[in-house]
Amino acid sequence: MQKYIDQINNAKTLDEIDSIRIELMGKRGVLTEQLKNLSALPESERKSAGSELNKLRDQITTTLDEKRATLEHAAIMAGLEPQKIDVTLPASTSNTNGKLHPLTHSMMEATTIMSSLGFKLCHGPDIEDDFHNFTALNTPLHHPARDMQDTFFLDADHMMRTQTSAIQIRAMEQLGTPIRVFGLGRNYRREIDATHTPMFHQMEGLHIGTNITMADMIGTIKTFIEKYFDLSDVPMRIRPSYFPFTEPSVEVDIRWDKKSGVLGSGNDWLEIAGAGMVHPNVLRSVNVDSDKFQGYAFGFGWDRMTMLKYGIPDIRNFFRGDIRWLNHYGFDISSTPSLIEGLDD
Repeated sequence: MQKYIDQINNAKTLDEIDSIRIELMGKRGVLTEQLKNLSALPESERKSAGSELNKLRDQITTTLDEKRATLEHAAIMAGLEPQKIDVTLPASTSNTNGKLHPLTHSMMEATTIMSSLGFKLCHGPDIEDDFHNFTALNTPLHHPARDMQDTFFLDADHMMRTQTSAIQIRAMEQLGTPIRVFGLGRNYRREIDATHTPMFHQMEGLHIGTNITMADMIGTIKTFIEKYFDLSDVPMRIRPSYFPFTEPSVEVDIRWDKKSGVLGSGNDWLEIAGAGMVHPNVLRSVNVDSDKFQGYAFGFGWDRMTMLKYGIPDIRNFFRGDIRWLNHYGFDISSTPSLIEGLDD
């Protein structure tokens, strides 16, 4: 039977495998006939001969199956070979060093401005626990604001971060008060359309101290907007709103021309930020004396801020990896935002 094992191992096609299987294990196959003839053997020999034939049959079956799987895989790969696409970029013949993604560039701009206003950049994990993402932000279990965020939960206590406000909680835990920080990073919610994606970015500022008022908050937001969009004395409107972690809460609008998209002038209002005085419950959650300290927090949807500044119409293109789009909207890799030289040079 060794010659059949060798034939199987040397087979080049599936038809050869089928021919060997039929020759050995078909209705009139060599192995089939030997199994049928067992009954003609003396009883003393029948058991051992049957055991040997069964082992041989199992060995041949295994060898046939393994060789068949090998040949089928080879046939699939041979079929895929003509369809293979090289997804790598060709070697560049120019001196270009690539482009900075507009989000990367605008985050550098935000960092430049916030640092100039005395805010320290802080970071936090993308995977957050319930306390930092919800509870400490005055959003306890079963609070309706949780449902609005369509959260990606990993287990009962951990989820993909839904808001950069969680960075503020961690910053107060680590740095204490008084504090003036900002967070800039990714967040995750289950939504997607021309203005929303499951992953998006936010920038939030936090200023806690003594004698901090809403006037300080409005002045900071106005200064940031004017520096970022390169506007002078932009008209702003403050509207009452609601956020669980601020009280009172407001929405901030700026003037714009809806038809032309020009910011800072026109007859229309554009919502640009959410803000408010930090709720005493938030301060107490991180052991800050809310009778002594108070302050404000504000936040921008950073993908949207980038779209507004650079005329990008669809947020989904940020994450599609189209090199043609990046070449159009991207920035020279050597450019560094500067308040002196201009943020969008």
